[in-house]
Amino acid sequence: MKTNRLPFCCCYLWLVFTALILRAVESAHGKYAQMLFNELFEDYSNALRPVEDTDTVLNVTLQITLSQIKDMDERNQILIAYLWIRQSWYDAYLKWDKDKYDGLDSIRIPSNLVWRPDIVLYNKADDAFSDPVNTNVVLRYDGKITWDAPAITKSSCVVDVSYFPFDSQQCNLTFGSWTYNGNQVDIINALDSGDLSDFIEDVEWEIHGMPAIKNVIMYGCCSEPYPDVTFTLILKRKSSFYIFNLLLPCVLISFLAPLGFYLPADSGEKVSLGVTVLLALTVFQLMVAEIMPPSENVPLIGKYYIATMTMITASTALTIIIMNIHHCGSEAKPVPQWARVVILDYMSKIFFVYDVGENCISPQREKDQEHKLRKDKYQKRQDRYEEVRNQLSRNRNNDSDLKKQLNGPINKSYGIQCENAKDGVNCCSCYKILIKNIEYIANCVRDHKANRAKGIEWKKVAKVMDRFFMWIFFIMVFFMSMLIIGKAV
Repeated sequence: MKTNRLPFCCCYLWLVFTALILRAVESAHGKYAQMLFNELFEDYSNALRPVEDTDTVLNVTLQITLSQIKDMDERNQILIAYLWIRQSWYDAYLKWDKDKYDGLDSIRIPSNLVWRPDIVLYNKADDAFSDPVNTNVVLRYDGKITWDAPAITKSSCVVDVSYFPFDSQQCNLTFGSWTYNGNQVDIINALDSGDLSDFIEDVEWEIHGMPAIKNVIMYGCCSEPYPDVTFTLILKRKSSFYIFNLLLPCVLISFLAPLGFYLPADSGEKVSLGVTVLLALTVFQLMVAEIMPPSENVPLIGKYYIATMTMITASTALTIIIMNIHHCGSEAKPVPQWARVVILDYMSKIFFVYDVGENCISPQREKDQEHKLRKDKYQKRQDRYEEVRNQLSRNRNNDSDLKKQLNGPINKSYGIQCENAKDGVNCCSCYKILIKNIEYIANCVRDHKANRAKGIEWKKVAKVMDRFFMWIFFIMVFFMSMLIIGKAV
């Protein structure tokens, strides 16, 4: 038992000894750090550039890390981003020999105790000019100071919405010294681009790069050069949200507009459908206008809405005209000959518009034969009436001959006979009145059929025009949809 406890006791003593040594070292470092801090900042001033020669240029290395895009306000053209800004430079008055301080090579002190470059965001769009965050800086024994500070920046960004929602944007973040010129403070890029390794993926935008370019600008107010570093943030919009919420409903609604031509004219809903679709598209147009900046560049989806609304307006106007053609009655003029040939003969077959009882597989020969038989039957009846009228005029004074003539075809047809010769004159008068009434009825029937045929022809013309414009507008909607999808690809 005692033999087994001996290794355990040795290990425990070793751990206690190691902890005491580490605490002693930390205490020693803390003691030397306090001593070093007192000696360094005894006569130090953070108001002036930390250079031994005033003609010496102080180099400041700048590195930007993009952490998150908080918001892109297209209407106000402002980009809100969360950045980590790292600045490093050498302070000629904050150096020490680390061997004299027990190997202490770096200390961390508040940033307001040392000189800091006044590097600001030139294209800042924030109303509140807040001071930099007073985070600690890391001070090394060779005088190198590294200052890491987080910042939420609001920068102006020129937003081009010509291809919204399939657009790409480039927003610049320009950093430079506000008071020091290039002969006093020079800015150097730490990397060729911004650091995107810690970027939190955004739900609306994709980051395609953040290149950095150094510029040296001569302003009109001053003769000295002023350097700056411009980081260009290349953004690509994720369009899935806008496709499913703004574009796809508009495409589906626009396909309803041509179907208004397919509705029967007597339903009374043709114009109502066009107006309803137009109001729906107006609502979507207002939704897009609320999020877009008031610029001259009309977004792509806005152009699509305007083109669709124009098409629906035209279709509604054409529907009203076609309905007037459909309701042409007996007072209207007959269908012109060119309309009979072009619309009733050719276009009706192309768009499969047929009369009641007529279909696309009935032979034209049977139709012509049926029409010929009806025409021959009508002609025979007319000839018989003309024959009776001629006989009445020739035999006006001969009652007996008239009786024999009329008792033939007419009496058999209408069941009227004169029983004796004395009633011949009376029968002749009755026959005359009867023939006049028959002629009047026949004329009325002919006029009614002619008017009815004229109205049927105008209705068929309206129906053919409905089918024609329906396919025309379907093709227009299809090509407009393919055009905007092609822009997306």
